[in-house]
Amino acid sequence: MPRRPLKPCKHPQCPNLTEGYYCEEHKEEMEFKPKQSKHKKLYNSTRWQDLRRYRLNTQPLCVECLKKNRITPATVVDHIKPHKGNENLFYDFNNLQSLCKSCHDRKTAKEDGRWRRRVYTY
Repeated sequence: MPRRPLKPCKHPQCPNLTEGYYCEEHKEEMEFKPKQSKHKKLYNSTRWQDLRRYRLNTQPLCVECLKKNRITPATVVDHIKPHKGNENLFYDFNNLQSLCKSCHDRKTAKEDGRWRRRVYTY
């Protein structure tokens, strides 16, 4: 039976050809890359789901939009201070706020440093 033709490695700018997604050189490196959030267990817990539902019921409008005199329904419960895996901070009701998705994405991007100024060298 004929074999499939080799494909380029999916690793950026790798010229090697492979049968799978990555060549032997990059396969091990990419296998250890985390595929999901390391705090997924906390977010999937019943305790979090109940707390999230309660926060959205007690604070149904986006806090950031209200500061700008806009009325937007909240869809996301955000941690005011990032918990970084600390369960006490994660489940602290006073550390939670209701936000709309766009406000939450904007806040998270600022915290993660995704909007930092890039310096290009030529």
